[in-house]
Amino acid sequence: MIPDGTKIGLFIPCFTEQLFPETGMALAKLLRHFGLKPVNIPHQTCCGQPAFNSGYPDQVVPLAERFLRLLEPYEWIVAPSGSCVSMVKVFYGDLELSSRGRERWESVRNRIFEGTQFIYHQLGIEEIEGSYPGRVALHESCHALRELGVEEEPKKLLGSIKDLELIIPPGSQECCGFGGTFSVKFPELSSAIGLQKLSNIQSTEAQIITAVDDSCLMHLEGLIKKRGMGLRTMHVLRIMEGALGI
Repeated sequence: MIPDGTKIGLFIPCFTEQLFPETGMALAKLLRHFGLKPVNIPHQTCCGQPAFNSGYPDQVVPLAERFLRLLEPYEWIVAPSGSCVSMVKVFYGDLELSSRGRERWESVRNRIFEGTQFIYHQLGIEEIEGSYPGRVALHESCHALRELGVEEEPKKLLGSIKDLELIIPPGSQECCGFGGTFSVKFPELSSAIGLQKLSNIQSTEAQIITAVDDSCLMHLEGLIKKRGMGLRTMHVLRIMEGALGI
């Protein structure tokens, strides 16, 4: 168990900072609620995932080297994004890092976690008190599921909340169609994948779609708004925050 008062470095991804700051705040509030001291990591920038996913690993190396220098001093690093954590924890290993950068990565990759993963495993929190009425469908984000193994954590945490009916829709582990720059390069295919996901969710009569990545939710929300669907999206951490009333 991690002692009360331990400082936790907050890795706040670009999407979160620029478009979904409330998700970053939810993570900070949750960590404080559980007795920890979340601290902002000064001067953090993009982890390099967009360039890496677009096929430019050489351009990512300077970002990765700098990012690892910034993360290294923190005993624990937590982010509200399985996608960005997987970039640092897994895909930095595919880069041509310097020998010192490789040493930093070997150290950091064992101390960086997605939010629900950290709360469930490192803090040992398996139940969330409070109430959050509604029918909530879980989308299991690709990177969190396949690279980090995040599967039971959001299910257990959400499933413990009073008055919340957790729904695992058909195809919950299938891609939403976002894929970062994939959705820009192949918009028709991206939209078709997303609409199939939404069709599966609508069949369950869910009211809210949740996930551990706001990027996936942003993609689905765009399709929802264009077609006037009666659904809304909300990050898992924000639902937990709402249930606890913090």
